[in-house]
Amino acid sequence: MQVTETLNEGLKRAYTITVTAAELDAKVVDKLKEAQPDVEMKGFRKGKVPMAMMRKQFGQRVMGEAMQEAIDGAMNEHLETSGDRPAMQPEMKMDDAAWKEGDDVVVNISYEALPVVGDVDFKSIKLDRMKVEADEESVKEALDNLAASPQAVSYEAKKGAAKDGDQVVIDFVGKVDGEPFDGGTAEDYPLVLGSNSFIPGFEEGLLKVKAGDEKDVTVTFPAEYQAEHLAGKEAIFSCTIKEVRAAKTPDMDDELAKKFGAEDLAGLKAQITERLEAEYAGASRAVTKRALLDALDKAVSFDLPSSLVDAEAGQIAHQLWHEENPDVQGHDHPEIETTDEHKSLANRRVKLGLLLADIGQKAEVKVTDSEMTQAIMNQARQYPGQERQFFEFVQQNAQFRQQLQAPMFEDKVVDHILENASVTEKSVSKDDLQKAVEALEDE
Repeated sequence: MQVTETLNEGLKRAYTITVTAAELDAKVVDKLKEAQPDVEMKGFRKGKVPMAMMRKQFGQRVMGEAMQEAIDGAMNEHLETSGDRPAMQPEMKMDDAAWKEGDDVVVNISYEALPVVGDVDFKSIKLDRMKVEADEESVKEALDNLAASPQAVSYEAKKGAAKDGDQVVIDFVGKVDGEPFDGGTAEDYPLVLGSNSFIPGFEEGLLKVKAGDEKDVTVTFPAEYQAEHLAGKEAIFSCTIKEVRAAKTPDMDDELAKKFGAEDLAGLKAQITERLEAEYAGASRAVTKRALLDALDKAVSFDLPSSLVDAEAGQIAHQLWHEENPDVQGHDHPEIETTDEHKSLANRRVKLGLLLADIGQKAEVKVTDSEMTQAIMNQARQYPGQERQFFEFVQQNAQFRQQLQAPMFEDKVVDHILENASVTEKSVSKDDLQKAVEALEDE
């Protein structure tokens, strides 16, 4: 068996692998001998089938297996010896499309090798990490939002007309084409005007009503309404207003705190402070991570496999096209051309992806089984009642597991770099942090 290099230019590699007819025949014989003890054939005892009969009966099939094993073995040996890691699946092509048994097997193999990534001096990377503390104003704002939430607000009977935010207690009967329909009738129904919990137009139709009023409200069911027999139909709801109630915001006291699982108001404030600062820390990390990636992009340079860049540019172009054409759900659309902007972004993504992967490998960064299990459980919660089917899907789908693992691995590598970089903590206002986050979203 012979491996001959035919191209070594940048990251591009090409080789010719030659397996002689004698080598291939020897592999076929070895495989037939290995199988011979278990072979039965009419006229011969088990294990006593002559080799000539074995070759006639099974030779063609074994020939293909032997050929593939020989080529794969030569390729693996070459990669182990050279240290090359193909960026994508190597392309293999028979040199002679008219090959026949008795000829040497000549296969042309080509691929792009992953580049050698040099070490990065993390200490030379200087970054600021924004720090925001939850001030009294932010805590009070969060408390006010909790106090105004449906869980905390109560309602008291009032005189006068109903306005947005009030609760009306109503009896109603809905009719389509003069006939009542299932689900269109209720008694003593408490409806908060402005909650958008009813069909569009219904709540607006009850503005300014008073207790004791009777009013017909005409609405049209949305065209995509879940009940197909009502979709797009006009309906008239005959309503009797039994009571109008005004929202009563609760006092900021221990009773309010208990509604949200805290022992007292001080405990609730402590919980809010902790939650706000966790949110600020998450936003700050996103800003710091972007700054780190920008710094790495400038600090490191190496050749990129064009196959990876082209594939990434195609994915970016495809994703952006669908974002601009949300009505097209499938892939039945014109060919999408990649632009220089797509390729520039692809270059950055591929470069940083290879760099972070290399840093993670050298630092022996791992995503543990327990971390993967937790990530899968978090995903499963999005499918209540279908958790078992989701777990089975994950077990059978290696690509999906990789999609879950990749961002976790990246975050752990980023943490490793930040632990070794020169990071200065900088106290800023909530508004400054918000502007920094918005700047990320605009890029």
